[in-house]
Amino acid sequence: MRCPKCNFVQSDQNTECLKCGIVFEKYQDRRLPPLRKGAVSEKKGSTSEEGTLFEKLILFVEPKVNPFYFGGRIIVFLIIFIWGWKFILTPMARNYAGESFFHLVNLPFHEAGHLFFQLFGQWMGSLGGTLGQLLIPSVCLLVFLIKMKNPFGASVSLWWLGESFMDIAPYINDARTQELVLLGGITGREADYGYHDWEFILNEIGLLQYDHTLAHIAQYFGIVLMFISFAWAGYLLYKQYKNLDLT
Repeated sequence: MRCPKCNFVQSDQNTECLKCGIVFEKYQDRRLPPLRKGAVSEKKGSTSEEGTLFEKLILFVEPKVNPFYFGGRIIVFLIIFIWGWKFILTPMARNYAGESFFHLVNLPFHEAGHLFFQLFGQWMGSLGGTLGQLLIPSVCLLVFLIKMKNPFGASVSLWWLGESFMDIAPYINDARTQELVLLGGITGREADYGYHDWEFILNEIGLLQYDHTLAHIAQYFGIVLMFISFAWAGYLLYKQYKNLDLT
């Protein structure tokens, strides 16, 4: 054999060059190009990266999906899909979100938001009801996604967040007209100034005349979030169906 460094010809049995003293195996290892990021390691038989962060968080599906769990997720998806279309297609002026059962789910978090954020002043206390109502589904989304590795649960939480935006839209829209019956059985017109959250919030910052515009923005944003939740949950169920454990 010929030494790859000094070209000295010698026996094929040698492990070191008789002339320059290099170890053939180590010399060859140094000349090998490094593996590309994500390339398969022959020694370990695995990749250096197992999918992107997006795939691991947003689109993660168990390798083997329990059919019982899958059936339950199908039922949940059908409920939020059919009910979601009711929210989407009903005009905001009819306040379907505010009169639905889910409004009672949002209400405790709305009131808790008032209690917490009033520590930062009256204006933040008024806004805190809406913030509390939006923060809870947002926190649930993050917990399902990051802590529990359950993107389907996160997609349902996203639906809830969209519904919450649609729930507050009629309240914002009522800032000037003050015709909605509020907690306590009275309208904003019958109460003291500051009782109607969004009248106080917008009036204090000089944006009361934009109540209808802001209400429609909240309504449309909630609709967009619902559409995203439909697509997200549906795609996850499709992937889970292909991974059903039927053994």
